[in-house]
Amino acid sequence: MRDADKPEIRKLTLFRDLSAENFEILTQAAYAQSFPAQLEMIRQGEPADFLHVVMEGSVELYSGWRDRETTMAIVRPVSTFILAACIKDAPYLMSARTIETSRIVMIPAKDLRTTFQLDPQFAMSAITELANCYRAVVRHAKNLKLRNSRERVAAYIHRQARVADNVASFNLPMEKRLLAAYLGMTPENFSRAMKALRPAGVAMDGMRIIITNLKALEAVAGPDTLIDGLDA
Repeated sequence: MRDADKPEIRKLTLFRDLSAENFEILTQAAYAQSFPAQLEMIRQGEPADFLHVVMEGSVELYSGWRDRETTMAIVRPVSTFILAACIKDAPYLMSARTIETSRIVMIPAKDLRTTFQLDPQFAMSAITELANCYRAVVRHAKNLKLRNSRERVAAYIHRQARVADNVASFNLPMEKRLLAAYLGMTPENFSRAMKALRPAGVAMDGMRIIITNLKALEAVAGPDTLIDGLDA
């Protein structure tokens, strides 16, 4: 692992309050590796040997059952996955593959668990991280169960626009097929939902979303802090 990676990893909430000594011990056996696009890095059901830190590129977390597969999340720099399995010493519940060429730092899970037991500040940071992940999963489940496909797409577009300071247009941060899977629908249903949003002032040009009536979009999306987060 490059020395230049350490300050970036140190900025993460998970490691921010870890003592300098324990941070050095934790990262002593960590190493970085570059992966080409569309490479499966981990597979669901395998032992959680490493905490992964995405330094460059992007990674899709996905799951499969029988002949079905769905996107669970997209991870971008600088962030970690999958903490819960590492702390519990349990199998991964999700698989991971690179979307593009990516550089990943891998921290041995056994060292993570040792640090969790030795450093109270790190333990609190890990618990907070896990709590945030749990709340994000609950919000996503509510979004999938309480909104229809048109409302889910509207809510996603509305949130992205809000994050970017209410811009009138933006590029989708992921392929449409991945976004459709993340929102719990097929690519065909996603396309139909986009067409159904035209009266609400939403158009799509390739990967670009164009919003001509934010109020009308908001009326469909129905932003809710208990589903979409505090910035809704």
